[in-house]
Amino acid sequence: MAKCVGRELVEAKGVDVDRLLNALVERALAELGNYYYFTLVRIHLLGVDGEALRRIIEQVREQDRHHFEMLVPRIYELGGRLPETVEQELGALGALRVLPAEADVPSILPIVLRAAEESVHAYTDLCMMTAGKDRHTYNLALAIRRDEIQHQVRFLEMLGRGAAEPRLQTSADILLSVAQIGPPIPSVGIARA
Repeated sequence: MAKCVGRELVEAKGVDVDRLLNALVERALAELGNYYYFTLVRIHLLGVDGEALRRIIEQVREQDRHHFEMLVPRIYELGGRLPETVEQELGALGALRVLPAEADVPSILPIVLRAAEESVHAYTDLCMMTAGKDRHTYNLALAIRRDEIQHQVRFLEMLGRGAAEPRLQTSADILLSVAQIGPPIPSVGIARA
């Protein structure tokens, strides 16, 4: 079997690459699943009442597809691979798996907000796992995490709440954790580990 240089470089920095790959594959599948479920949500929101949320959902849906496409190359660079079938693996989608049959804006907003919060937590974990050890994966996870925070803020705005309200302490803690994780680590040179 051929050596995977990317994996070796990251392992040398002390990262548990198998754990990292599991987390990256889980996130890639979650992003793919989110794209699918946001497609369903978009259909539920057809009509005048859901038009504003539907436009936001459409943008989030496309960003989630893009996140999937960003994660897949890194998985393969580290010597991992995606499963050949995804029937069971898409079970980790969390909040989006519970879409109501007949959904409207008030019933969908809490679900998509919860999904965004779960994504922020997952990408925060990826950042913590790779901070100071794997620049490429860290910067990738941090960029996607920023998008997920932006999704969360947009859903909060739709609910008519600001991010500083007491009910959203967990979300505020996540937003403050950027200071704990730090800015993106600049990628220098050719080595992308």
